[in-house]
Amino acid sequence: MAVVTGANRGIGREVVRRLAAEGWLAVLGARDPDRGAAAAEELGGARAGVVACALDVASDASVAAAAEWVQTELGRCDALVNNAAIDYDTDARATTADLARVRRAMETNLFGAWRTARAFLPLLRRSRHPRLVNVSSGSGSISTMGAGTPAYSVSKAALNALTRILAAELRADRVLVNAVCPGWVATDMGGAGGRPVGEGAASVVWAVLLDDDGPTGGFFRDGRPVEW
Repeated sequence: MAVVTGANRGIGREVVRRLAAEGWLAVLGARDPDRGAAAAEELGGARAGVVACALDVASDASVAAAAEWVQTELGRCDALVNNAAIDYDTDARATTADLARVRRAMETNLFGAWRTARAFLPLLRRSRHPRLVNVSSGSGSISTMGAGTPAYSVSKAALNALTRILAAELRADRVLVNAVCPGWVATDMGGAGGRPVGEGAASVVWAVLLDDDGPTGGFFRDGRPVEW
């Protein structure tokens, strides 16, 4: 069973669809419960292995409630996909950035993933094949980072650092923790001209379906390492 955040549209929605097609029960986490329920139903609903759950990663209360619901109603979580993210701030520069805007991006893109991982760790630790996948971006690669998108790039670089730390701390618990860059994907956030959503989602699903002897603490795109 997998929980996917930010999953009522775009990459998250396609990850849910693909996992359900692989025979997984996929929890479609969405900040807006109505949109989440509608997306789950469009994907076939419970009969197709998709159930919706209200999950706002920027809210401690919402994340705790979602983890409790999964524990009570489903009893397990084998994979957590931290996909929710906001503000690809192409209009901004670090030299003039609105720091309140940067803080909002960090609250979702970094702290949202962090609090959600912590909330679901008790369930992941009980799984026989636990996976934690942080959907990152090449924008967070310090090796290739340049000007622009300061909020998004800094938040994703921090998410990559969190990935490395969690992988080391959870190695003894057999939790494979990896960051995945889906590439530039044609979504509401990415805009037109990117690769198809299915290609980006496939990169994320690859990390969920890793064998137990697969990598941990890595940064990947299409199953191949990306420079940190």
